[in-house]
This record gives sequence, structure tokens and C-alpha cells, in this order.
Amino acid sequence: MTAEAVASPQGAAPPQPGPDRRRVLSPAGRRRAAGLLLLLPALIALTVFFVLPLVSIVVDSFVDPDPTLENYAQLFTDGYTLRVLGRTLVVALVVTVAGVVFAYPYTYMMTLAGPTTRAVMVTVVLVPFWTSMLARNFAWMVLMQDGGVVQGALGLVGLGGTRLLGTTFAVTVSMTQVLLPFMVLPMYSVMQQIDRRLLLAGQSLGAGRLSSFWKVYFPLSLPGVVAGASLGFVLALGFYVTPALLGSPQNALIAQVISTRTRDLLDFGGGGAMGVFMLVVTLAVLAASRALTGRGTAVSAGQALPGGNER
Repeated sequence: MTAEAVASPQGAAPPQPGPDRRRVLSPAGRRRAAGLLLLLPALIALTVFFVLPLVSIVVDSFVDPDPTLENYAQLFTDGYTLRVLGRTLVVALVVTVAGVVFAYPYTYMMTLAGPTTRAVMVTVVLVPFWTSMLARNFAWMVLMQDGGVVQGALGLVGLGGTRLLGTTFAVTVSMTQVLLPFMVLPMYSVMQQIDRRLLLAGQSLGAGRLSSFWKVYFPLSLPGVVAGASLGFVLALGFYVTPALLGSPQNALIAQVISTRTRDLLDFGGGGAMGVFMLVVTLAVLAASRALTGRGTAVSAGQALPGGNER
């Protein structure tokens, strides 16, 4: 009798080879892995062309010309830089408010129009995306130049001598026109999902048409308004071509000053500090809009529930 037979219990089966312990991905895991592989080229491009330059700008803002916080201190002590920052924020805010004022009724009419009219209105919104930015700015230059169409129209009301080109007003008007589609589309995506029978329900309970719209429809549309306004504000902060063509050096915005500092003065640290500051402002605006959108959605959902107004 062999040693193996003595050691093993009588009648026991001989040991079998162990199962293959290599991990086998489930179908969901394989799909996830395939999705990550497809995403890999985009992640590499985003890292090379966005993340690394951004890290370089942040580092330069701290170490160029010396590893101190002098570049950031100058943002709040240099009177010129403060004026430029304030002017940029004010222009972006005015453009955002004006854009919302024009975009909201237009979007609301899109939800009321029939299929054919709605298609025409959507096409009108999309046309600016198919037009060059330079072409639109040069068109505004022709309209606002001395003796142009706009100045001639102002002359009918006694304001013909008003200078438009080279002013902040011209920059604001052009930026508003450029950013309108970016506000209309987010608003429309939200408004088209609102059940208009809610307005009829409010009117059946005794509310007037205006009161029903203000207390029912408008709160439900706020997520789209906040999304469009935040997108317009963030884009307005970084405008360069429009202020450069329609504005003047005396009314420069932050993007022009950053370009001058880095291209002409080779002040990469100061320009980087300005860019980082605007990035922080942008992230703060996006975070605030996200919080407002989430809270507005929660409030709207609560008001839609029975007794929601009392909760």
C-alpha cells in the first residue's frame, strides 16, 4: 500500500486540480472596460492640452518672477487691475441680465408656437452658431460706426451725436447678441417639459393668468433660467475678440489685459494670477448655479405635491 493510500481516508476521491482563479469579467464589466478604453484618447488629449497648461499657469502665477504671493497681492492693490476686474464683472452681469430678459419671452413663445413656427424660431437661434464671430463683430462695427444705421436711428430722437463704437455700450450689445443662443437653448430644454395644464389648474382654483404664470410656471422654469444665466455669465467673463474690436484700450476687459501682459510685457506671473482669479470666479458661479438649480428643482417638486405650499 502506498503512502498516499494510507494518508487519505478510505474511498476518498483523489484530489482534483484547483479551479482557475483568474478573474473573469462579467458582461457589464467588459462593457465598462471597453468604455474606458474608448474614453482614454479623450482623457489623454484633455490632460495634454488643458490640464498640463493650466497647471503650468498656476505654477507660474506663484513662482514668476519670484516664489511669492506678490502677483496675487497686486490684483487687490493695483488700482488699474481692480478697475479692469470690476468692469469685467459688471459687463458680464449686465450681459447676463439683458440676455435673460430677451431670451425668456422668446423661449416661452417657442413653447407656445406650432411645429412649423417653432422650427423657424429654433433655426433663428442656431444661425449665429453657423456664422463666424469675426463676421458678426464686423457687422456690429458697420452698424455702430459714426454715421451708421444705429447712429442715424438715434438721430431721430435727438441723440445723433452719440458715439457708440469704442465704448462699453457697444461691447455689451454685441456680447448680448452673441450669447443669446447659449441662454435660449438651456431655457427651452426645461420649459418644453413643463406641463401647461398646471397653469389651467391654477386658473381653475381662482388665480389669474398672470398670477398663475408667476406662481406656477416661472418657479418650474427657474432651473433653465439659472443654467442659461450661469453659462452666459461664465462665457462673458472670457470674451476677447468682441471687446478688442468694438471697445477701446481705455475700456479693456480682463482678457485683453491678460493678453497684453503675457504677449507684450512678458509678465507671465501677473497674467497667470489674473487667469487663476477668473477661474476661481467661474468655479464659484458654477457651484452657485448648481446649488440654486438643485434647490429650485426641490422646491418646485415640493410645491407640486398635495399641500406642497404648506411644507
